[in-house]
Amino acid sequence: MKLIGSLTSPYVRKARIVLAEKKIEYEFVLDNPWTPDTGVARLNPLNKVPVLVLDDDSTLFDSRVIVEYLDSVTPNNRLLPAAGRERIRIKRWEALADGVLDAAVAVVLESRRPEGQRNPSWIPRQREKIDLSLQMMSEELGEQPWCSGNAFSLADIAVGTVLGYLDFRLPDLGWRERHANLARLYEELMQRPSFAETVPQE
Repeated sequence: MKLIGSLTSPYVRKARIVLAEKKIEYEFVLDNPWTPDTGVARLNPLNKVPVLVLDDDSTLFDSRVIVEYLDSVTPNNRLLPAAGRERIRIKRWEALADGVLDAAVAVVLESRRPEGQRNPSWIPRQREKIDLSLQMMSEELGEQPWCSGNAFSLADIAVGTVLGYLDFRLPDLGWRERHANLARLYEELMQRPSFAETVPQE
C-alpha cells in the first residue's frame, strides 16, 4: 500500500497514526495538492489528501473512509467495534473532530488571503465552531482516561489529531488553558510513538 499526502495535513496524520497503531507496512509518498506539479488529482478527482493506493492500484480517499478500511484489514489493535452503539459513539467523536479540523483549515486558508480580500465574518464564525466543539469535547471527556470507554480508540486518534493541528497552525487559541482534561489527554497520546513520530511539520 501507498499513502499519498503531506507532512502538514492533519487528515494525513490521522491515517499515518492508524497505520502505525495497526502495524501495517506502507510506503509514504509526499505530495502536496497545492503545488503546481502535484499528481494527487490523478488519484483523487477532489484533489485532496490523504489518498490510499491499494495493492491492486485502486484508491481510497477521505480520511474517515481510509481509517475505517485500515481498521478492517487486520484484527490486531482494533480501533472501532464491529457494530453497535459504541461504534457509532466513536464515529460521532470522529465526525466532531473532523468538523473542527475543517473549521481550523478554513481559518488558516482565509488568513492567507490578501487582507482586502478576506471575508470579515468568516474567521470569527469558524473560530466559534472550534470553541464550541472543544467545549463539547471537554465536557464529554470529563475525567475519563479515553474519549470513549476505558480503551484507546479511533476517537482518541481523531481528537489528538485536532489538538496537534491547533498547536501547529492556531497556537493563539490557548485551548490548554481552557480545557485541562484535553491537554492531559494529548500529553498521554504524545507518549505513543504513532503520535510522537507524526507531529506536523513544514
